Amino acid sequence: MPHPPKYDDDEPLLVRVRELAMALPLAGERLSHGHPTFFCGKMFAVYGGTVKPESGKGPHIQHPDSLIFWPDDEEKLALVQDPRIFLPAYYGPWGWLGIDLDANTDWTEIAELLEVSFRLTATKEAIALLDAATA
Repeated sequence: MPHPPKYDDDEPLLVRVRELAMALPLAGERLSHGHPTFFCGKMFAVYGGTVKPESGKGPHIQHPDSLIFWPDDEEKLALVQDPRIFLPAYYGPWGWLGIDLDANTDWTEIAELLEVSFRLTATKEAIALLDAATA
């Protein structure tokens, strides 16, 4: 049985994330575990996440207005110092990070995080198209 959607399709933060993610070459979107998931060959971003409680017991802490992304290794140490950044359940052990979004979100920063994550996971064809578009 598929997971029910855990978001409102008209949520303004999701709409903006979707615009940025889908502007990347050959990007697609599908529902995965109830969350909008963006991919190009492989997943490069997820809207909404959770964090396991420190005790490891009890319900996960919800971060419904957030972006899960795969950071560049060189930037990861700096990113984890930011209070908006969290280690998402399930994805965190594999190197992914989450960032909380709100009305004051710097969308240029989010676009950059999406592009880095995209470059780390996308097909060679999609990266070539992105390079050609930004040249």
